[in-house]
Amino acid sequence: MTMPDETSVKPSRKNRPLRFAHVVIVGKYQAPGARHAVDDIAHFLHQEGCDVSLEQETALNTGLLQYPALDVAAMGRSCDLALVVGGDGTMLGFGRRLARYGLPLVGINQGRLGFITDIALDAYQDKLRPILRGEFEEDPRALIAASVWRDGRCVFEATALNDVVVNRGGAASMIELRVEVDGHFVANQRADGLIIASATGSTAYALSAGGPMLHPALGGWVMVPIAPHTLSNRPVVLPSDCEIAVEIVSGRDASANFDMQSLTSLLHGDRIVVRRSEHALRLLHPVGWNYFDTLRKKLHWNEGA
Repeated sequence: MTMPDETSVKPSRKNRPLRFAHVVIVGKYQAPGARHAVDDIAHFLHQEGCDVSLEQETALNTGLLQYPALDVAAMGRSCDLALVVGGDGTMLGFGRRLARYGLPLVGINQGRLGFITDIALDAYQDKLRPILRGEFEEDPRALIAASVWRDGRCVFEATALNDVVVNRGGAASMIELRVEVDGHFVANQRADGLIIASATGSTAYALSAGGPMLHPALGGWVMVPIAPHTLSNRPVVLPSDCEIAVEIVSGRDASANFDMQSLTSLLHGDRIVVRRSEHALRLLHPVGWNYFDTLRKKLHWNEGA
């Protein structure tokens, strides 16, 4: 009987070499059960042979001080992979900060929706084990670089993964916005506000305001008015290499929100300039992940069919 050549026998998945040897965990430490979830994942990673660190606020607020605690810069310099344990908001916050380092991220969903934190907490071991060994789908996501200009000076800068939203304050009146694309005048729009969203953000606030969904592989922005005075003022899809400028013409208490996580107040004459960031978010998904599967599951399509 001929025995198989040892070199032709494939190692089991667990015995394959690690693609990501040093993994850092970022946790939504305010969530119920966060400490247990982070501790459980850290033990799993250690058993898989990974070096494990925690983001410094996660370590401090969970009390899991037996692991090295790293700030964002140290995570970017020394880690191979970041696991974000929480919801999409947690991923938005840390994704923007880590993108400049090219660090890939995997989202483990401990929130409610989970468009980009797509691995269920109760199934993370089976999904994560092959990813650690190089079996994954990579999903790059464009980031928005935004700035606010006042009297020729930049007074505020921010990065967004989902969207930049210019909107009115609490007063029951519209604001008027002058919109330009690549220096060309588009229109003066009277509305409650305007959303400029990436493909990732097209399924967030922009969708609620009547905008289209963009596949994340498309390099484009969606420009969506919020409750426009003129009903023919409709959403527009633009190439992501263009520059969009929005000037505050009139209206009270206008502000600009960036992923709804940072905010700045605006004055008449302020210009919000939106460009594509030089950095992109590197999301990793389990093999077989598909955008349309996510849409069906999260948007409850085909229920009852």
